[in-house]
Amino acid sequence: MISFEKIVPVFIFLLIMLLLDVYIFQAVKLLVGNLSSRTIKYVYNIYWGVAIFCLLLTLALGLSGPASPLLAHRQLILTVLTITYFSKMIGSMFLVLDDIVRGVRWMADFLSSKSVSETVTTESLAEERSAKGVSRGEFLSKASLVGVAVPMATMSFGIISGAHDYRIRRRTVYLPNLPQAFDGIQVAQLSDIHTGSFFNKTAVKGGVEMLMKEKPDVVFFTGDLVNNVAEEARDYVPIFKEVKADLGVFSVMGNHDYGDYQRWTSANAKNRNFQDFKEVHKTMGWDLMLDENRLITVDGADLGVIGVQNWGTGRFAKYGQLDKAYQGMEHVATKILLSHDPSHWDAQVRPEYGDIDLTLSGHTHGFQCGIEIGDFRWSPAQWRYKQWADLYQEGRQYLYVNRGFGYIGYPGRIGILPEITILELKKAIS
Repeated sequence: MISFEKIVPVFIFLLIMLLLDVYIFQAVKLLVGNLSSRTIKYVYNIYWGVAIFCLLLTLALGLSGPASPLLAHRQLILTVLTITYFSKMIGSMFLVLDDIVRGVRWMADFLSSKSVSETVTTESLAEERSAKGVSRGEFLSKASLVGVAVPMATMSFGIISGAHDYRIRRRTVYLPNLPQAFDGIQVAQLSDIHTGSFFNKTAVKGGVEMLMKEKPDVVFFTGDLVNNVAEEARDYVPIFKEVKADLGVFSVMGNHDYGDYQRWTSANAKNRNFQDFKEVHKTMGWDLMLDENRLITVDGADLGVIGVQNWGTGRFAKYGQLDKAYQGMEHVATKILLSHDPSHWDAQVRPEYGDIDLTLSGHTHGFQCGIEIGDFRWSPAQWRYKQWADLYQEGRQYLYVNRGFGYIGYPGRIGILPEITILELKKAIS
């Protein structure tokens, strides 16, 4: 039986969707008003056919049980609904502006009618001016439909083209304590793969092949292999198993890897998922570090790698114990920290661990939307994160924030493209 608590938010959401449909329909009516009656009927049928289909789809998905076949297509359904109604929301802003203009004009007409001669009635003057200037404006009505079309087209393009348009990002990091044996080492970073979101296995395989063509000496993965459950990674294990490096592939967990966003039947079920998740990393040959560290040794020189569990701020969980992960690294000259959430850097790493030379993070995805032209970068991600993409430096410490290999929620990218990071470590000259 469907609970009252589940029904209420679904119907509230449906009401909001319906109001948007009705509001945008006002612009549609105005712009097709001069067409033939047959064409008008055709346009109306298409508009409301799509709208009703979306409303029924939302109702079915919102009230579906755990065994519903709709859940297998949940991401696709949510993507269609999000693009459609987000676009209508943008378009409705122009109609709101139009309504404000009409309201101001109506009020001006009403007030001016008070000062007319007694030979002209207030009602007749108001009706005359209403006919002339208070009807819905054609320009803003057209603008509203453009406001619907542009984000819809942009978001669709972001799925078709941007989702798997992998880019190699190269940076050189100069570390004063780097042993000579590691001077020039090629470090690859992957982050935020989110296998549960993928819809194009061939493109994902192509991204991994791009990485391997770089022939990195070592690969670091900084969390979020899945969206919710370990099972999501099963079909992609053969692909990511091909990620190899002479000095190893090391990984940590992100906030999505714990199964915290999934409803579990019991604590044991969640624990089994965690064990499955660890097994996935083992099968791929990735060394998963759970508040641990490793030494990479070349020609008798050591490079310390510290892997901490997710350590977030705000609503994100703090599973990581950096003090535990750090133990034994005190006397290692150069240390690299893998920590999924970049907010960890300012909150704990820099204030308490000034000898960690380089921190590698991900998590932000660069919001999967923004602008990058040359050195100019902008994204809504910067409203939430001080460090949200690329390389940052404070004193002698560095942070690199990977834009993510995959995507979640919106299955695409606009402007902020999926990333494979290649960092060359060089010994800084004093």
